[in-house]
Amino acid sequence: MHHFRKSLCFVSGLLALATAAGMARADGWQGYAGDPQHTAVSLTPADPLQSIQWSTNVDLSLQHPTVGDIFVHYGSPMITPGNTVIVPVRKADGASFQINAFNGSTGAAKWSVSTDYTLPASSWVPPYSPTLTPSGRLYYPGNGGTLYYRDSTDSSSGATGQFAFYGSTSYYQANAANFNADVKISTPLTSDAAGNVYFGFQANGSLTDSMGKSLQSGIAKITPAGVATWVATPSPVSLNAALAISNNGNSVYALTTDHLVQFNTSNLATVASTTLKDLNGNTWAPVDVSTASPMVGPDGDVYVGTLNGPQFNNDRGWLLHFSGDLSTAKAPGAFGWDSTPSVIPASVVAKMKAAGTYSGNASYLLMCKYNNYASEGGDGKNKIAILDPTSLHTDSVTGYQAMKEVLTITGVTPDPDFPNTPGAVREWCINTAAVDAANCTVLANSEDGHLYCWNLLTGTFTQSITLNSATGEAYTPTEIGPDGTVYATNDGFLYAVTPEPGGLAIVGCGLVGLLTGRRRR
Repeated sequence: MHHFRKSLCFVSGLLALATAAGMARADGWQGYAGDPQHTAVSLTPADPLQSIQWSTNVDLSLQHPTVGDIFVHYGSPMITPGNTVIVPVRKADGASFQINAFNGSTGAAKWSVSTDYTLPASSWVPPYSPTLTPSGRLYYPGNGGTLYYRDSTDSSSGATGQFAFYGSTSYYQANAANFNADVKISTPLTSDAAGNVYFGFQANGSLTDSMGKSLQSGIAKITPAGVATWVATPSPVSLNAALAISNNGNSVYALTTDHLVQFNTSNLATVASTTLKDLNGNTWAPVDVSTASPMVGPDGDVYVGTLNGPQFNNDRGWLLHFSGDLSTAKAPGAFGWDSTPSVIPASVVAKMKAAGTYSGNASYLLMCKYNNYASEGGDGKNKIAILDPTSLHTDSVTGYQAMKEVLTITGVTPDPDFPNTPGAVREWCINTAAVDAANCTVLANSEDGHLYCWNLLTGTFTQSITLNSATGEAYTPTEIGPDGTVYATNDGFLYAVTPEPGGLAIVGCGLVGLLTGRRRR
């Protein structure tokens, strides 16, 4: 257990106490990284990390405690404004999935549905990643590139249906065996503000849509009424990379195996495309064992993580950065492997300036995983970082120009795999981390089995809680529910973390509370 003293950096933070428990995120947590832009910013203050309220198994194929590395990506839980937590679950056979829904306050089971989805080929298990629309409809991938939906997700029953992006469901059913074999949804689902759903898919060209057009790998859009549009992409969409929606809703960004592409959301016509080249003139590429996805910043700039050769940058990859029209490459971040950056919004930046932890001029900052892998030549001092996308400094590992590091913090648990590497600590096994804007904190999950709260006004870990034993962890996201509950996954279990039962849930920017508490390839 870790113990720290209580304090508040701003007395005014107490004004939020009376209403914090009732505050709700207007759109819940829709899916991967929380919103269509993948910013992972929570509109709800997170509760202190004091108690595991409930937990549930998300991988029935694992034998717990797990021995060895978990080469799996888990889909993000979704949380409705009514506080129903919808959890993708890998079944015992390791190849099929179900979806379970729980009461977020108690963990009581509400409903469950099995899926017929089958995975695309990959050396790691891809994530099964449904999404919620703003109206509360759940979409989840099915077999043959089809999409199922369920309405009234807070209740035990609701209208259901199935769509196929290449024709009617009867068109799919008439040739289901061949569609099941040759067409696969290959990315997490993303919903825009109007409830349209976007995704990437794989197809080998052996089949046609209902209009006779050859089905080639590409992206698709389905409206709430089931009207579908799809286009082939010059190269396949990167496996596991969720599509991102622009702030104005007019564009959707997809990461392919060699380009970042901007499409018009109305008809999926290509608007712009850029090679994955950084400001230093180097060209990178995504890999199919990464879930790094495009993220759209508050100013419309687009960020995406990539990977380089294993002998360069200690296999950390690069966070590429482009203008919204993809015409300009901007300052890259010096880490991109299997990581989607989170946004530190302007409200937090202002408080960081007042607290003295930031002195630049950026309107928003980025939070990113920042491991430095001892297995690939690094010092093993694995960190998470706050980066300034508008300022450059010289990266200490490569000598290249990269985003300036505003804050970094190193993990706390020594890594037993590297006893001869001084200072080596367990990795940060996250692919996206929730930002609690009200409390100026980041909630990050570590391979050491702990969930940490990083306070950006003090630059320190002010809270942590033990979830499970340390293991070679899967890459997982963190989430914040509409009641302030924090969700994190460790060793194949999802944990709901809250204050002690019956205790006072103190919130406010800068809280320091009394606490309990790989990069593998």
